[in-house]
Amino acid sequence: MQIHPHSKLNQNHNRREQGLQNLLDRLVKKMQRDELVRQTTNQLRESLQVDRVVLYYFYGQWEGQVTFESLSSKEFSILGSTGPDDCFNNKYAALYLAGRVRAIADIELEPIESCHRDFLSSMQVRANLVVPILIPRGLWGLLAAHHCQGPHNWSPLDIEMMQTAAQTLATDPNILES
Repeated sequence: MQIHPHSKLNQNHNRREQGLQNLLDRLVKKMQRDELVRQTTNQLRESLQVDRVVLYYFYGQWEGQVTFESLSSKEFSILGSTGPDDCFNNKYAALYLAGRVRAIADIELEPIESCHRDFLSSMQVRANLVVPILIPRGLWGLLAAHHCQGPHNWSPLDIEMMQTAAQTLATDPNILES
């Protein structure tokens, strides 16, 4: 049996190349996903004429954070914010898993839990519209439109636009794999 010293080098080289290709593929998919989310949130904010549209991504069991935002002004940024630990629980998760859409024209007048009102107030939210992003394995995230400068009446068309955007995100192959 003769051992070829170059065969081991070739194996290492091929493994390294495959590893680099896998990394490149993952980066391209992430960039495509991020661009879709960025375009979606920007289009929604402009169409709805609101101060902020965010993607709240769940990275754990009802734990998540704002990973994307489109803003009318930098002062409204909440990028990286996480939800209140005790407020979003199995009860609310079940509602969104069932397709719940929540439109609040004025948080000061809406009968909502005080922790929810306090949380929204801390983010300068006066009105919000929230739709779930549902993928086959469950609740991937929430798409939320926030109006900060005053109440905002949400029309059926506003709700339909948000639902269509959430469905577009939910069916994107790059999101389904993330």
